[in-house]
Amino acid sequence: MNSPRLEIDFSRPACSGIYAVDDDDLRLLATQAEREELQVCRIPLQGCRDKTELLRRMAASLQFPSSFGFNWDALADCLRDLRWLPGWGHALLLEHAEDLRSAAAADFDVLLGILDDAASFAVDEDRPFFALLNLPPDAPLRRRG
Repeated sequence: MNSPRLEIDFSRPACSGIYAVDDDDLRLLATQAEREELQVCRIPLQGCRDKTELLRRMAASLQFPSSFGFNWDALADCLRDLRWLPGWGHALLLEHAEDLRSAAAADFDVLLGILDDAASFAVDEDRPFFALLNLPPDAPLRRRG
């Protein structure tokens, strides 16, 4: 976990990235992101057990275009360009991310890579992109390999 009281400067695109947060931080950070006029997108992952379900939930929550291909490349492309959503930047709140992590560790790791790539791309574009993964305190965010 990052810290008991995580502070993120949502006004600075250079701070874009992936953050592991607990329930309390998730609520607080969502409010802070909204205050900075970021589009806050909640992605409920409770009971999510695989790539297919993950992509379905992300497509619905983020209102992906009807042409979305439901594969990793399509997800990466959409997360790099969320212009159909309002806001000068985006904060994705992946609620109950531990469910996917426990059920499909390889899919979770691919997701982390895609989110990291999207955050790096956003920094290059000078716009904020934050992925806040709701994980329990005993499950720190890390990539395998």
